[in-house]
Amino acid sequence: MLPREDLLKGVENRDTLARIIDQADQAIKTWEVVATDFLSPPEIVEAQQAFSRLTEVQLVAWGGYPQAERQRLAIARAELPLDTSQVEIAALDIAGNFLFDTATHRDFLGSMLGCGIVREKTGDLIVLGERGAQAIVVPELLEYLEMHLKQVRSVPVTVRRIELSELKIREPKKKELTTTEASMRLDAIASAGFGMSRSKMVEYIEGGDVRVNWKEISQPSYQVKSGDLIAVRGKGRLEVGEVAVTKKERFRIQLTRYM
Repeated sequence: MLPREDLLKGVENRDTLARIIDQADQAIKTWEVVATDFLSPPEIVEAQQAFSRLTEVQLVAWGGYPQAERQRLAIARAELPLDTSQVEIAALDIAGNFLFDTATHRDFLGSMLGCGIVREKTGDLIVLGERGAQAIVVPELLEYLEMHLKQVRSVPVTVRRIELSELKIREPKKKELTTTEASMRLDAIASAGFGMSRSKMVEYIEGGDVRVNWKEISQPSYQVKSGDLIAVRGKGRLEVGEVAVTKKERFRIQLTRYM
């Protein structure tokens, strides 16, 4: 049995991690690969950090394509071979004519959940504009959604399974920039990276809309470092690159913004 209470100490997503620990115990006992439901980035990071201290088990995360946000974890004993091919994932094409009734990510997800499924069984959703969307799901949902998902907003849709290689992944737009700041405070660096006033960024941070390495940070004075990933809800992500100290003892910071 794994050291359950030690692993759960101080974690944010306690219920999720407790379920993963149960699944890891099962993987150890049965010598089989066990897969979680789809997890959000903060849940994945927390699980990986907790399990990194253990030698008995290993984890592999996969969401269907390299930049996938929502991913499943495959869990196996350390002695077994484990790679992304063992994470069972399926994809669906949701086709319809959305030219005159545009549907958003929320609309497609709402229609899927309206069929009676739970969010944990669905991964990323790729909206294709007027043509519909593509959804990543657990394989056991394929047939169910093909039968039951018939409409999104006012638009009739046809649902069919597709190969993961057919996913129409859009590479994120990248913008490289450099800023010079008096400190490595989160509010200073994030406001420069996202091109907004520092007071506005403080509102986002204190409002719970900012995560650093997928962990919610609510203190504007939080010190960031090279390699950190800053995510602001609805604004994209910012990667902190190389940091150099100038002659005037200020910080010159390379940033990459993903939109």
